[in-house]
Amino acid sequence: MNVLMVEPGKAPYVTDIGNDLRSMQQAVGGYIQAVYPYEEAVVLVCNEEGKLDGLPLNRALRDEDGDIYDIVAGNFFLAGIGEDDFIDLPDELVEQFAEQFRQPEVFVNVGGRIIAYPVAEEPVQDGMSY
Repeated sequence: MNVLMVEPGKAPYVTDIGNDLRSMQQAVGGYIQAVYPYEEAVVLVCNEEGKLDGLPLNRALRDEDGDIYDIVAGNFFLAGIGEDDFIDLPDELVEQFAEQFRQPEVFVNVGGRIIAYPVAEEPVQDGMSY
């Protein structure tokens, strides 16, 4: 299945992973958690214990006002939602979410509030970068 992979400190890229549990766990480095934060038929799949395991913070999830409500730790990918399972992420959604997550972020606690700052992107080695 073609997904948009997002790794800490890197630009998102399209890659192909198996549509089985083992492949998805390998992609995120542990047990998976499926999150549905968007109106579009998209699932964000991340490591369920990423924060507990101390994985590097990756990207912020923001509400409609642009305020951070959560931060994903470790690798995650975006896939489409089928009737019974995850499917290829449609091209138009690849473009939309590649742009949304294009800029890697670093996070700082300022007075009890988490602030995300963009960091320089690194070139992608494998897959197609956006």
